[in-house]
Amino acid sequence: MEQDKNKLFRLSQIKLFESLPAPIIDELERSATESNMITLPKNTIIQTPGSEKKGVFFVIAGKLQFYKTNSAGKQYTVCILSEGGMFGEIESFSLGTSGTYVETMEETVIYSMPNDQLEPLLRKYSELALRFLSEVSTRLRTQDELVEKMVFRDLRGKVLYFLNRLSIKFGVEEDGYRKIDIPLTHQELANMIGATREAVSLAMQQLSSEGIIVSSRRTVMIHVQKTMDELS
Repeated sequence: MEQDKNKLFRLSQIKLFESLPAPIIDELERSATESNMITLPKNTIIQTPGSEKKGVFFVIAGKLQFYKTNSAGKQYTVCILSEGGMFGEIESFSLGTSGTYVETMEETVIYSMPNDQLEPLLRKYSELALRFLSEVSTRLRTQDELVEKMVFRDLRGKVLYFLNRLSIKFGVEEDGYRKIDIPLTHQELANMIGATREAVSLAMQQLSSEGIIVSSRRTVMIHVQKTMDELS
């Protein structure tokens, strides 16, 4: 029970809510209930295209992968959300995750805020509504950039671009490299960019031989300067 209370307390520490006036934070905290908190095991699909649930969902712990599939069944990643991220659809706006699959990459804790609970808060507090609109704009810009890079770059460029995105979001700096702090196999990376494992493995070997990346069985580090030079 105490563990659940701690998780709910962290709801007010999500970046979206940082520095909001105390009355808004207090009302958000009062609306938080344990029944809206759920823990999901790794590789759980919580949304498929057409099954979107109304409301906003916050990632309290863990990671989620959002992806689409083409007519051949090949999947490509739209985004990855970690602690503090959110997704969902309500009457006022969409966070751009409609029509996607949502799957846990590891054990994940999600807090849901139903539509009928969130909408009154957005109408009551304009500052909160503006925070949500800003998040929507940022998400759309990021997705537009991803689509552009995935369309116009060759496979090598796609692999390096996606590794760089992951390193910025989940990376740890080490001696001029950024270590991607999530386990990542060649097959998982191939699924993220809509390629075959064999093609990704070949691209990874080339990047490794040139000193742009250092990879082991489930760990990848990218050389920050060399990556910036190639992607610029």
